[in-house]
Amino acid sequence: MILALAVVAGLLAGLGWARWLNRPYQPPELNFLWLVFIAFLPQFVVFYLPGTRQLISDRWVALLLPLSQALLLTFAWLNRRQPGMMILLIGTALNLTVIAANSGFMPISPQTASRLVSQEVLDDIQPGERFGTKDILLHPQETRFEWLADRFLPPAWFTYQVAFSIGDVFIAIGVFWLLARQEIYQNKLYPQGKTI
Repeated sequence: MILALAVVAGLLAGLGWARWLNRPYQPPELNFLWLVFIAFLPQFVVFYLPGTRQLISDRWVALLLPLSQALLLTFAWLNRRQPGMMILLIGTALNLTVIAANSGFMPISPQTASRLVSQEVLDDIQPGERFGTKDILLHPQETRFEWLADRFLPPAWFTYQVAFSIGDVFIAIGVFWLLARQEIYQNKLYPQGKTI
């Protein structure tokens, strides 16, 4: 959710900035974009397709999620010279760290989870079991790098509630900056040697 908001906000900001500069919007030139597709494909199959989600064991999920994050980290590193990409890289590295340290899942505490589901639903999930799609329910004292876990929530008045991590925040900022920034090229805006 936070990533989708960052994409929309970044595009709107980029389009607005390009309009203010009176020139077409310039999307970032990204290399190895196919890595993003390969990284997202296992997540889509494992987490979002109901037919396959039930067929894949937690053991395979615990291998696929870190692998997916590692591919995204590689993509960010290969494009690190793009504006905002180093921030995105840091966020991806933080998420990979906490996922790899906690059995291949993103940890979430019972307290945070209780804000997302009813107590009746939560009572059926034991600590150490999967919660939602990519999370694992763990008490804070049992969580490695707990400060990197899914521990943040939108304001209570926000319609859609979902937990997110500090790594997700870095990723969202990086994506926003990547899409929003529009370079001012003096030779394009002020041809024939003119300056501001």
